[in-house]
Amino acid sequence: MKLVTVSDPVRYPRMTTSELRESFLLDALYAPEKLNVNYVDLDRAVIGMAAPLDAPIALPTYPELCATYFTERRELGVLNIGGNGVVRVNGESHELRNLDVLYIGRGNAEVIFETTDQAAPAIFYLLSYPAHATWPVALVRKEDANPTELGSVENCNHRTICKYIHLNGARSSQLVMGVTHLAPGSSWNTMPAHTHNRRSEVYMYFNVDEDARVIHLMGPPDETRHIVMLNREVVVSPGWSIHSGVGTRAYSFCWGMGGENQDYADMDPAPVDTLR
Repeated sequence: MKLVTVSDPVRYPRMTTSELRESFLLDALYAPEKLNVNYVDLDRAVIGMAAPLDAPIALPTYPELCATYFTERRELGVLNIGGNGVVRVNGESHELRNLDVLYIGRGNAEVIFETTDQAAPAIFYLLSYPAHATWPVALVRKEDANPTELGSVENCNHRTICKYIHLNGARSSQLVMGVTHLAPGSSWNTMPAHTHNRRSEVYMYFNVDEDARVIHLMGPPDETRHIVMLNREVVVSPGWSIHSGVGTRAYSFCWGMGGENQDYADMDPAPVDTLR
């Protein structure tokens, strides 16, 4: 488990590109047959990827958590961005197809990830926060994630937002999780931008072609910086930072939040004319 300390808004304006990437970018989570996780000090998030092939991968506990098992005091969201797979929770099997999400509440000692077809392996993206209440395990299919179209072709941001773990979907203690898909010909997400000091946010970009890039914008509205990102890379966004991006072509991203509330609409707008 790699420990990541996110920079504060005082040091942020003076950071170099490499320092920004070291503090806010998680760029080595995906590896075939491996489970890689990072512990981020911001809201005590744990972020990872499991990519099983020949053998199942069990979710261990880690000394840094000081727990007898991973979800003893935590909840976990699992998004499958690969082929079909199975997540076993305390002996019960849950089949996850591409873009299905499984919510795992605290108190589940056994979590195991498996691939169904090695020719098209599953890739499980993991996002976890401390849990102060117990909610049941819940599987949300892609087609049941309340898809909503937003934006327009004229503004280069025609996109479909899918909400999985939220107040009106799979219930959780504090985790909110969903996926946004950009339509072909569109490239901007979350523009106009916003902040929300009540919650931090994590973006995982995927379906990014090998020769494509996403330029992620961050920072206070009047002091923005950018991070150039590849497929399956993750950026951590503090409450004081906007989180927006533009790709060299269409892509998808998983957004996840943890913090004081679960109100999706709790945002402090940052109109385009305020950006610097």
